[in-house]
Amino acid sequence: MDNTVSGRLTDSMSRFTSVLLVSPLSDGRTWVIRSEFGYDVGAEDSGDTIDVPVKFRTDFASTPRFLWVIFPPWGKYGNAAVIHDFLYWTQTRPRCECDHIFLEAMGVLGVAQWTRYAMFLAVRLFGWYVWWNNPRRKRNGYEKIGQPTPTKATTQDQTK
Repeated sequence: MDNTVSGRLTDSMSRFTSVLLVSPLSDGRTWVIRSEFGYDVGAEDSGDTIDVPVKFRTDFASTPRFLWVIFPPWGKYGNAAVIHDFLYWTQTRPRCECDHIFLEAMGVLGVAQWTRYAMFLAVRLFGWYVWWNNPRRKRNGYEKIGQPTPTKATTQDQTK
């Protein structure tokens, strides 16, 4: 298992801080976080924790549809994908570090080594587009945290 995050050696005791609880939104691709969720980077209680807030929206792994047969949006790596989505949205760490945390978290989840490295390589090669596009999306008013979430599967007004 790769035991580095952005070049610093870590032990393999990293962990997720709670069970991931999500609900699907009506678009069929987006999920909203329903309870506190996080990840201790490097080691349990390391003091370097990523806390994903309730109401954060994720699409899990942002893989192109033609690759879903091999790498579906949700898999054993789902928790790691949520952490990675959150890191790319907030951009509070360098992109390279975010990608290495994704790799580390997939290892914690027991994702097969070939899958971990294929997904890591994919975010290193193609993640730059999302990374550079997220600030523009924020400036244009798109928000992934704290937006009201629909309680019904439709947005159509049923009172008319």
